Amino acid sequence: MDFKSASKTLILALASSSFALTAIAQWQWIDKDGHKVFSDRPPSTEIPQKNILKQPHRGGAAAQPASDAAATAQTPAASAPVGKSSAPKLTGKDAELEARKKQAEEQEMVKKKAEEETQAKARAESCERAQKGLATMQSGVRLSTTNAKGEREVMDDAARTVETKRIQGIIQSDCKK
Repeated sequence: MDFKSASKTLILALASSSFALTAIAQWQWIDKDGHKVFSDRPPSTEIPQKNILKQPHRGGAAAQPASDAAATAQTPAASAPVGKSSAPKLTGKDAELEARKKQAEEQEMVKKKAEEETQAKARAESCERAQKGLATMQSGVRLSTTNAKGEREVMDDAARTVETKRIQGIIQSDCKK
């Protein structure tokens, strides 16, 4: 057998196998990229009905284009089981995916707990400072502050009352147990 006859035989074999695949495929549609797809399984639900070119029929009848199928009056109940019976059934959950999901949830819980501990520690420190400040305000000791110009000012009774109320508000919000 020479090279020419061998290549012709190969080409014929490929063409016939391509034809056989097309004959076996009962579904034919155009995917989202515009490519023609042949399959023995129905397309995903993302494929619009207008893109389905060929689909199998009940009762062993030959496949026909979707435009002809739409023209024939089929009830929705008769066509619904075809999609359900042809769809692959899911057997269970993906163990690896579930493990990664669980690990991500655990990491999120650890992160959340660390943030809560940091906030609790900051509230406790703020509470302690506010209690010391309130004790100083109520002691009657003369207090002074520095103004925006950098000058020292002695607190009068009105300023002391305002500062005492501010510190009591901090104590109420941060010293809750």
